[in-house]
Amino acid sequence: MLLTTVDPFLQEFERQFDRLTRQAFGAGGAVMPMDGLRRDDDVVLRFDLPGIDPGSIEVTIDRGVLSVSAHREEETGADERLFVRERPMGAFTRRIYLSEHLDSDKIDAAYADGVLTVRIPVLERAKPRKVEIQRADVKAIRR
Repeated sequence: MLLTTVDPFLQEFERQFDRLTRQAFGAGGAVMPMDGLRRDDDVVLRFDLPGIDPGSIEVTIDRGVLSVSAHREEETGADERLFVRERPMGAFTRRIYLSEHLDSDKIDAAYADGVLTVRIPVLERAKPRKVEIQRADVKAIRR
């Protein structure tokens, strides 16, 4: 079970480690920035993937790890010379460790306007609920 006290559904340490690794090895910072939202019935992850061919995006789940990968191709022609490169090219991957409280069998994903949205339902047992308090005889409890 991978949980944190700050965010019980996503492993924040993994996000920071991925970001630092990309920066240290020259991949150019946060190439796949993500927002994560927790709602009553699901968790929503939004990944910025501008300029990515939707056919190159792949979302997989394996043993509680959600992987998002995408590829951006070089766009220069034979008669063009590149003099500034700030947009990262190539393959990008992001891995998120999911809590056991999420239903990884019912994940869905959609890509629109450069944003990949992944929705992961929260299992019924993990949803907030009110516990009914039974009225009990105080004398019986003290015995």
